[in-house]
Amino acid sequence: MNAAETRALLGALREALSRGQGAAIATVVGVRGSAYRREGTRMLILDDGAQVCMLSGGCLEAEVVEVALDVIASGEPRVAHYDLSEDATWGLGIGCGGSVDVRIERVDEGDPVTAAWLAALEAGEAAALAVPLEGQGRVLVRPDGEAVGTLADPELHAFAVTQARERLGLREPRAVTVRGPGGGSVFIDLNVPPPVLVIYGAGHDALPLAAQARALGYDVQVVDPRAAYLTPERFPGATLHDLAPEELGAFSPPARAHHLVMNHHLDRDRVCLAFALRSGAGYVGVLGPRTRALDLLAALEAQGETFGAGELAALRSPVGLQIGAEAPEEVALSILAELMAWRRGYGGGFLNGHAGRIHDAPTHTVS
Repeated sequence: MNAAETRALLGALREALSRGQGAAIATVVGVRGSAYRREGTRMLILDDGAQVCMLSGGCLEAEVVEVALDVIASGEPRVAHYDLSEDATWGLGIGCGGSVDVRIERVDEGDPVTAAWLAALEAGEAAALAVPLEGQGRVLVRPDGEAVGTLADPELHAFAVTQARERLGLREPRAVTVRGPGGGSVFIDLNVPPPVLVIYGAGHDALPLAAQARALGYDVQVVDPRAAYLTPERFPGATLHDLAPEELGAFSPPARAHHLVMNHHLDRDRVCLAFALRSGAGYVGVLGPRTRALDLLAALEAQGETFGAGELAALRSPVGLQIGAEAPEEVALSILAELMAWRRGYGGGFLNGHAGRIHDAPTHTVS
């Protein structure tokens, strides 16, 4: 799930609990074959049958709500299996060719593991929640190794903590179910800070880019020295940095940030590009033709600034996917599509005619 979906789910949960409503969270814990969403997708179900977020394109939700109402009443978590490869599932004739396992658990704020997990989700902090699909207990693991809670099986507990720590160290960690010692399965749910997109330039074409990135769950930060352009009304929800190029030393973007240089001003672009490349980021996009980025690099070299192979490998120029984008909204779509493909290890090509599993990628093979 992206950060925007998580915010919606948590907001609805807070409101429901303040009204004294019972609630359950359903989480996809296993996928085999084709399915609409992957492991780690969550849906909130309230005791009146209301739901927030979705686990599929609409084919699972009604059945999951029925199971969730039983879980809210009993307090006993359940793992439900749904086979989408049948010719007719609940009379819908879905035919997706896969199957999905969904774990449904009542929300209990008094449980310390639940409280720690919800707090991590609220704060956007890195944490992993390990839950055995058979057996008792849960454990939340933080990147520093701190663990809250235990699994009933000591051997499985040690295995789950190790798996959680390893996955928290990945660049793009994904939720997964793993087979532990003795054959027991453990679902490792993951929460990581939202991805950061730093946009250098608050011009007109930055508006749809910031808005679309925000909708996709990015922490959007905009840098520009022009106060009239850099306003909350133009960039709702974004963090704004009123900084001239010579003041960038006061800016400390996180190491995981992705950078996009689009000042439409050669001097500002040159300084911002150098700053972005020096930041250690893995993705630095420059708006405009390739020749423009090369001219910026040549100007920097003439000033005595050179960059190593690793820094230059981060440069994306021209930035975006080749989809014929012209309008600012289309350019924003092109850039964010490329950024998503790059982050998740995909090539960004057409799916048409693809006979394999579309969620497999060189850096993230779905089991």
